[in-house]
Amino acid sequence: MDTAPAHLISIVILAIVHLAVIVRSLLVESRNSYSRAAWLLILLLLPMVGVLAYILFGEPWVALQFQRRARKVSRELDRHEGTAAAAVLQSVPNRFHAAFRICERIGRCPAVGGNSATLAADSNAAIDSMVRDFDDARETIHISFYIWLTDHNGLKVVEALKRAALRGVTCRIMADAIGSRGLIRSKYWQAMRDAGVRLCVSLKMRRGFAFLEGSRIDLRNHRKIVVVDDWITYCGSQNCADPEFRIKPKFAPWVDIMMRFEGPVVHQNQLLFADAWMVEAGENLSGVIAPPAELHAVGGFPAIAFGTGPMSAKGAMSDAFVGILYGAEREAIISTPYFVPDLPLMEALISCARRGVDTTLILPARNDSVAVGAMSRATYAELAEAGVKIFEFLGGLLHAKTLVVDGEAALIGSANMDRRSLELNFENNILLYSRNTAATIRDRQHTYLGHAREVSRSDMRKRPMRRILWQNLLTIFAPIF
Repeated sequence: MDTAPAHLISIVILAIVHLAVIVRSLLVESRNSYSRAAWLLILLLLPMVGVLAYILFGEPWVALQFQRRARKVSRELDRHEGTAAAAVLQSVPNRFHAAFRICERIGRCPAVGGNSATLAADSNAAIDSMVRDFDDARETIHISFYIWLTDHNGLKVVEALKRAALRGVTCRIMADAIGSRGLIRSKYWQAMRDAGVRLCVSLKMRRGFAFLEGSRIDLRNHRKIVVVDDWITYCGSQNCADPEFRIKPKFAPWVDIMMRFEGPVVHQNQLLFADAWMVEAGENLSGVIAPPAELHAVGGFPAIAFGTGPMSAKGAMSDAFVGILYGAEREAIISTPYFVPDLPLMEALISCARRGVDTTLILPARNDSVAVGAMSRATYAELAEAGVKIFEFLGGLLHAKTLVVDGEAALIGSANMDRRSLELNFENNILLYSRNTAATIRDRQHTYLGHAREVSRSDMRKRPMRRILWQNLLTIFAPIF
């Protein structure tokens, strides 16, 4: 039997599919030109691999059913749009108003006053503080973590939640299907369920064609949210784990930051949790999550909690970073473990330094992602030329995501300055204006600098050509990471 016609038909079909995917990649209007060029290059150089990669990772697709639920939940939750945020911002300098307005649009909530915050001494102290609050809880405990390990700190939280549930506190727990898979598959997950804790696996992995009912497999719930009795919330970079981070011990310790907030901003974090819970767990919390009686409390500082994800407006998280940086007049200090900025964020950093702002970027010297580390270093020359001071942290993997401007405004949360946080993952941050609180975070940043070495221009000139080629080659594909 002659197989030539069948072989020819297969080639034609594959060519048509290849061409269709190329056309599709060019038709996506929300994609920037750099991402479009990167995907076109991959599709042309690696036809079969490129087509498969594009189908799986080319667009941040979320199943229609998930999108419909999300829109329905958004309508049901009262976010107090249009309330008097203007009065709250009177205590904020005009140069930061744009940043707050951006975050208000992202979160569909107004900035709220009357907040206070304390910074945990370290990761272990943060977990101990949470456990104390869980033991004092009277009504509800809501938690969302990307990574939750069955280590010392992880199990301390498990036991505290079991105690709370057994005495009648309603505990709702959301853990990412990939980041927390070890806990989810363990006996401790079932033990929490047996104690009465309500559990939800976020962004479940679906097998076979069932994945079409879910989301793109690498879109993750990267949020770190803890809310107790709608009175206390925690926000920062820390997962529920020991700093030794035993799944990647050679990079330890993981150096994180976690802040405990009280005040009206707590309810905004509560809404972020409720939004995700209602979409994925299917339990309607619109009648349970009541707004505080006094939304704009007297005293304290202005703040706003907001979240982004694959269904957010394109570049929303990047807009928040950029808005804060353009308000800088004297100083901007940034720490982030993963630095692969989009063009607006890169330009904002360069602009800061060029207009005389003392701009400092602190990154880990050893990154658990080789590719991300290489792409980060590929930006050093351009940043340094503009006057940005670059430091590499030597005391472990610096995982804290912080931005402090002029010692007055600060952003803290789960979002990195990389493409995954800026465009793909579900993230949560809090923007605040407080000289005292910003100074506390700035002091912590200076402890990072105390364990870091500055990257000089001579260091960059000493790089071997092969390393420069490797780093610059990877930046071509940075928009698709």
